[in-house]
Amino acid sequence: MRITTKGRYALRAILHMVKYGTEKPISIRVLSEQTCLSPEFLEQIFFRLRKSGLITSTRGPGGGFSFIKDPSTVSIDDIFMAIDEGYFITPCSTLENLEDRANIENHETLNCDYSDDCCACGFWQHTYNVMRDYFSSVSIQNILDGKFPIMAK
Repeated sequence: MRITTKGRYALRAILHMVKYGTEKPISIRVLSEQTCLSPEFLEQIFFRLRKSGLITSTRGPGGGFSFIKDPSTVSIDDIFMAIDEGYFITPCSTLENLEDRANIENHETLNCDYSDDCCACGFWQHTYNVMRDYFSSVSIQNILDGKFPIMAK
């Protein structure tokens, strides 16, 4: 599994906004300087985060972006899904229709020609579900507090 730069940057930017957030919005330029992230890449990421409702933007002097959710209610999965970041490990766990991710058991939507005949397909689907469940259980607040949920065996 590999989380792309887009996913890592989105998480890093959100964590910074929440941890060092002020009462006023933060500009892309300032956030870029404080986090050493590309301002161009942050603009692309923040467009998607704003569209998903995780952040809001304010125009004009003193404008910028603000995180508008309770950090204890926003999961890593929420952030990744907002920016369309998949964390698929094989074609067996990649869906053509992103809206059908919750129904991973439906072989007709999988991007794998061998999913009906491959003995490992179920294992990869299960692994994806475990990862997604874990990322859904870890909130922004968990990361800031350094307290991560333990997965049940």
